[in-house]
Order: sequence, then C-alpha cells, then structure tokens
Amino acid sequence: MAGGDNGVLLGMMAANQARGGRGRANGGGSMFNVFPLMLIPVVGYALVAYLTGADMTSVIFSLPMVNGELDLSKGDVLIILGMVMLFIELIKSAGSGTATILNHGLSMGVFVICMVLFLLVGNFGTAPFFLITLMALMDTVAGFVVTIVSARRDLAVGGEA
Repeated sequence: MAGGDNGVLLGMMAANQARGGRGRANGGGSMFNVFPLMLIPVVGYALVAYLTGADMTSVIFSLPMVNGELDLSKGDVLIILGMVMLFIELIKSAGSGTATILNHGLSMGVFVICMVLFLLVGNFGTAPFFLITLMALMDTVAGFVVTIVSARRDLAVGGEA
C-alpha cells in the first residue's frame, strides 16, 4: 500500500472507533437527515404563487418599530423561512454519513428545479424566488464544502494516531 492509503485506512478506523464501533455512519439514517429542507420554502412559494397570484409584494402584517412600521410581505416571509431552513441545512451538513451525502444530492436537485422554475415559469420570475434559488445554491455548495472539510479533518485526526 502507498503512504496515502494507510492514512485513509487509519482515518476510517478512527472514525469507526469514534462511533463506538457501530455500523451506522455519522449523521444517522433518519429521514430528517436526508430530506432537503430548502424544498419547504420552494413548495411554500409555489402554493402562495398559484393560490393567491404572483403578487408577492402584498403586505401580510406589520410589526411596530420605534421608527415606524415594518411591513412584511408574502415574499419576505418566505425568504425568512428560507433563511431558517438554510441555517438548519448548514448544521446538518457537518456529518459525513450516507444520509448527509444523499441530502447533498437532493439539495442539488432542489437547486436545479428552482433554477428551471425561475427561468421558465412566469410566476417564479420574482426577486423573492430568485433569493430562494440563491439559498438553494448556497445550501448545495456549502453542504459539499463543509462535508469535504469535515471528512479531511476526520482523516487528519485518524492519521496522527
């Protein structure tokens, strides 16, 4: 075996020991870890766009502020929902198990669907949906990057043993 192969083997052994010898990889196999949460604001946008029309600028409610009112529209609420889902997705992406890899693949699918909808369907060609599409892109790219960095760190720790 070459020197790099020994490092990979040691990293895999260290990861297995860190899991306590269990067969399940980090991140588990639960449905929560596999489901791409960025699908929620996309489906929410689709429901709002087709049930109430494409007007995402109509105000839903106002929040009283010191300097006046903060008006939140339908699009604003969906962007806030997307930001919360993106945050949860980034936390989930720290794993390196099979469920995490499946989640990244499904997240890429969500991004491709968002891009096609934004470019080809009239009701989806709005600024709020563009921002949701960018969040789906950031989820995909950041998920892969965080998983790669996490896996490298696991291998580096295993190689020092």
